[in-house]
Amino acid sequence: MEEKNLDIYGSPPIPWERALEQLKAASTETQDEGHPHKTYWLATVRPDGRPHVAGVGALWVDGKFYFTSGAGTRKSRNLAKNPNCMISVSLRDLDLVVEGTVVRVTDEPTLRRLAELYATQGWPARVGDGALTAEYSAPSAGPPPWDLYAVTPSTAIGVASAEPYGATRWRFQA
Repeated sequence: MEEKNLDIYGSPPIPWERALEQLKAASTETQDEGHPHKTYWLATVRPDGRPHVAGVGALWVDGKFYFTSGAGTRKSRNLAKNPNCMISVSLRDLDLVVEGTVVRVTDEPTLRRLAELYATQGWPARVGDGALTAEYSAPSAGPPPWDLYAVTPSTAIGVASAEPYGATRWRFQA
């Protein structure tokens, strides 16, 4: 991993482990444990080049972001044409933007594993016909079933919102 300190005030680089610890915690905490709900923002590119941003329910698992979306939604149609995207989130003391490439996940073991993880967070997802389904989802998700996507990070930028402050860019090896 390549790391570059972006801080102009003399703070040291933020270790990736700080971001990783908070991403893992956000993917295992539930709202009823007194933790606030996290909104992850997915940025995609429309066919005409204009940006599109939508909130998604993402989980950080094994070094990737996972999220769901209905096949007919703008974000899914954008990703079908251009798999490059960004996910951003405000963590406990770090604002994070992660750039990467998305793939649709269809293998049964991964679908089952992510359905179980979503269920532990309060969304009763289950696997059906190569996608996830449930009694409900976010209003912007479109009708079920919902495809599962995985974003493999290429670059991330973190800006600390609490001490120790700093700003760092990380580039991941492909």
